[in-house]
Amino acid sequence: MKQPYDFESQALALVGRMSVDEKASLMSGSSFWHLQPLADYDLPPIMVSDGPHGLRKQGNQADHMGLTASVPATCFPTAVTLASSWDRALIHQVGAAIGRECQAEGVSVLLAPGVNIKRSPLCGRNFEYYSEDPFMAGEMAVGFIQGVQSTGTGTSLKHFAVNNQEAQRMVVDTLVDRRTLFEIYLPAFEAAVTQAQPWTVMCAYNRFNGIYCSEHEELMSDILRDRWGFKGLVVTDWGAVNDRPRGIAAGLELEMPSSGGVNDRLVAAQVKDGVFDEAHLDRAAGRVTQLILAAKENMAPEKVDFDAHHALARKAASDGAVLLKNADILPLSTDDSVALIGAFAETPRIQGAGSSQVNAAKLDRPLDAFEARLGDDKLSYAAGFDAEMAGDDAALIAEAVAAAKAADVAIIMAGLPPLFEAEGFDRTHLRQPNQIENLIAAVAAANKNCVVVLSNGAPIEMPWIDDVPAVLETYLAGQAGAHALVDLLYGDICPSGKLAESFPLRLADCPAQENFANHKRQLVYREGLNIGYRHFTTHDVPVLFPFGHGLSYATFTYSDAKLMADWSADSETLEVAVTVTNTGSCAGAEVVQLYVRDVESAAYRPDRELKAFEKIMLQPAEAKQVRFTLDKRAFAYFDVTLDDWDVTPGAYDILFAASSADIRETLTVTLPAGSGRNSQPMVEAPYVIMQDAQLAALGLKVTPAERIKPYHANTTLADIRHHWVGKRVANAALEMAAKTMGKRQETPVAMKMREEMIMSLRLKTVQIMSGGALTPKRFDLLLLALNNRWLRFLARLMRG
Repeated sequence: MKQPYDFESQALALVGRMSVDEKASLMSGSSFWHLQPLADYDLPPIMVSDGPHGLRKQGNQADHMGLTASVPATCFPTAVTLASSWDRALIHQVGAAIGRECQAEGVSVLLAPGVNIKRSPLCGRNFEYYSEDPFMAGEMAVGFIQGVQSTGTGTSLKHFAVNNQEAQRMVVDTLVDRRTLFEIYLPAFEAAVTQAQPWTVMCAYNRFNGIYCSEHEELMSDILRDRWGFKGLVVTDWGAVNDRPRGIAAGLELEMPSSGGVNDRLVAAQVKDGVFDEAHLDRAAGRVTQLILAAKENMAPEKVDFDAHHALARKAASDGAVLLKNADILPLSTDDSVALIGAFAETPRIQGAGSSQVNAAKLDRPLDAFEARLGDDKLSYAAGFDAEMAGDDAALIAEAVAAAKAADVAIIMAGLPPLFEAEGFDRTHLRQPNQIENLIAAVAAANKNCVVVLSNGAPIEMPWIDDVPAVLETYLAGQAGAHALVDLLYGDICPSGKLAESFPLRLADCPAQENFANHKRQLVYREGLNIGYRHFTTHDVPVLFPFGHGLSYATFTYSDAKLMADWSADSETLEVAVTVTNTGSCAGAEVVQLYVRDVESAAYRPDRELKAFEKIMLQPAEAKQVRFTLDKRAFAYFDVTLDDWDVTPGAYDILFAASSADIRETLTVTLPAGSGRNSQPMVEAPYVIMQDAQLAALGLKVTPAERIKPYHANTTLADIRHHWVGKRVANAALEMAAKTMGKRQETPVAMKMREEMIMSLRLKTVQIMSGGALTPKRFDLLLLALNNRWLRFLARLMRG
């Protein structure tokens, strides 16, 4: 398959023939999902579409909230489930399947994957992201991108960068020290770019250290291109432009969606007036042209085998499910009668809400899957709660308890209703609705043979964990998750998933919570490197379930850890190995995890960091030696004095583990003198939360937050709602969105998501997305009215 960079010469030749206006027209889309065509140069209007876990191709009624209709497509498990498989090959297969569906629908670029780090378990969009660990997230992204792009469909790596919450996402300024940036928030992007070269990278809405990501030269040019060698183009998230000419100069190429020509005309005018360097425009137009030429060359629609994709979705759901607890109750026997309890059995929650929402081509229900396995005579069903809201209802619990008492086994389909997690807003706690919590407690008291199956996109608290013998985390398992669930519970498939995130005991145990989603316009990441298991293992904080945890029906032992090849100065690598044996009675897959611990460094280091993993299948009594090659980066930290990665010569522990908290074998290796560059690394005191002086030493100066008043272009609709003019503008925006979505979308989650996302829009974004209706003059008048500057308002009104 040809890549966009293969068309560099051809694109430059075409751009050399274009007028300034033609080049500027390529700077934004022609519609919500299409790029601008130029018929005179045989450049078609290629289409891009959402879909981290499946294609979401919309028709004429387009939106970025996932609320209007899209074509049927395979709904694969969401990223959180896929990552829990720890299976690079599976991720590649899923990516290729989605890529084929894109080709069939004429979609040239899939707006995926999202690799933002799960800084907090409360982020409303965590189901779309892979992990709290940057290495893990990067490995999954590489497999997905390579899979999609193997079909000739491009990808868009997002959201670049430091985009870790939904609250105030259009305006929030995330302040991150330089070491934390490079060690936590950038490595997943780096791996994806250097190993997979996505066709595009999507810049985030937020600001990073005071500058909008859409005009952040260090992110888009210095880091993305100069450090990592990115060859594609940078596209905005939808409506993320702040200052269009400044963004182009900083390294941004494509603005989406269409600005109605407003920003294109602005750029062209500045070039003609000699204010803006045409070389920047040529560069941007060249990269957009490369993308269009590659898409045109690679478009090869073929008939999709949806049955095969459904089967793949089923495999992904089973391989990504995590058996959290099993006190000798699983696998179940078909001889036992079952009370299937929980509305998710009848109305399964297969995905999250928002721009990733897929119109599933097929949907398997757990209730039907259990009926197919057991028959009507051994299966009863009780809803237990309402699937949409899970409001308090004692009668539903009483009905469920009666069913549980009459059955040999009770299976509770629990988790989070869609109203609890979606794009556009964050969660405020880790609990399930009271109705579901009370249901679990009541059913567990009525039947000790109780299995809880969870459908949720992120960690939850489990106050009932000691009262139930088994818990299976399926996350959001996609359209084929129902039969995968039955396969797992009855032992047709041996569970092999492992958590790609930590489940904390309490929200307060997560240090990021002190500075998370508090609806302020500035957030300082004072916890630094203390994210997820890095914090919990370093500071001995107990967790509900650790990163990497997952049980199996098989059992595995680790032995004979050894150094296979010592440090090589030429290759700057070493090789280690461990032997894993299946000591159980059934075949099973084990994820062998390798963590590195720096024993001697003066620099503050987390106690352990994931640096390699391998998923292996073993038959009963079978043993395999698993070998890992570790390069210099596996031992490195980011030295802010060098502004680069470096290692400290000395001893390192290699930890072979079944989870971040379950170390099975330890091997100590030594990096010789001369392997590092800085003989005097910075001495850092251990910390949980950093103060300003510590942040300054790591390259971050904490500046005052932006003030909301006087109102300006980057004020949000939520900020102006209390002003009588602003209230009318905000209400009009909501009414317009409601009209676009239609009455069929008046569900509680749709209404909440719509309001949150619309109210988070900047006035600048509203102007851009108005398609020219909100002219510069009208925009000036709006700001003057909001700031009660009525004399200036009248003067501007009369000036024309």
